[in-house]
Amino acid sequence: MTPTPDTVTDAASTIAPHGLHHVTAIASDPQRNLDFYTGVLGLRLVKTTVNFDDPGTYHLYYGDEAGRPSTILTFFPWRDVEPGRQGTGLTTATAFSVPPESLGWWQRHLAGHDVDLVAAPRDRDTAGRHEEVLTFRDPDGLVIDLVASPGDTRSGWDGVAAVPAEHAVRGLHSVTLTERELDATASMLTGLLGMDGSGGGERARFAMADQPGAVLDVAATTDGQEGRQAGGTVHHVAFRAPDGETQERWRRELVDAGLHVTPILDRQYFTSIYFREPGGVLFEIATDRPGFDVDEPLLELGRHLKLPPWLEPDREQIERSLPALRLPDAG
Repeated sequence: MTPTPDTVTDAASTIAPHGLHHVTAIASDPQRNLDFYTGVLGLRLVKTTVNFDDPGTYHLYYGDEAGRPSTILTFFPWRDVEPGRQGTGLTTATAFSVPPESLGWWQRHLAGHDVDLVAAPRDRDTAGRHEEVLTFRDPDGLVIDLVASPGDTRSGWDGVAAVPAEHAVRGLHSVTLTERELDATASMLTGLLGMDGSGGGERARFAMADQPGAVLDVAATTDGQEGRQAGGTVHHVAFRAPDGETQERWRRELVDAGLHVTPILDRQYFTSIYFREPGGVLFEIATDRPGFDVDEPLLELGRHLKLPPWLEPDREQIERSLPALRLPDAG
């Protein structure tokens, strides 16, 4: 069931996420998606697999060199998907961290690739914090922010010649949820999810840890249209649990608070539970381990179609159903 504001307010967790684990979005053409996120944004393709619930569709994972938690953006590229609509009840922006001196370079780089720039670098005030942000849309319309982050020492992925290492994306910075009403969502984030909240009014910030990739923003609007989840929108947001034991304990606390939570699901590279926050956004809690090198060497990440053991007997049929992909040159 969807929690009511009262049940969320009264419940408190003894656990807090270590940050964002990954964001999963919906795309249309898998080759176009691959070309953009590797060739233009400069991320590494760290896993080529399928949607375990729909094996006729790819599941493409992008991130840093090893696909470390808090660097990962993944896609379900459904070829015939209709365009979605940004609005309330959705994650409406996914932000990546870049070096503070790099936004001008990124503006020129994206314009040179005819990317849809929503807004030039600008100062944005979120809960009293001023950040310089560049906003654009990917080929399916997904909203991406690049945030100048002077304290982010992550190296990102330097295996793409078109994006010099000094300008490379460092990893996820934050996500933005858009809601009609802030209080119930804020209560869940600070109570059941153990985040620290600040600000209020039309936009609030929730921090998970004192490290990069550990921020969630919530924008509240009373006159915005309801979002429609389809192509160019976020499917779900995943938070980090360090291990399976923590995940199991967290699941019990969420269920005890009255939420409908899935059983723990084996995603091959992590285990997951799913539930919805009061505004309708799908959340996931995913473990940091075993990681993306569990079934192929670090140097070979993303270069071969990997299937979980329970789908291997159907490999031939699955491969026939998937369009061929031209992979980027190995970094």
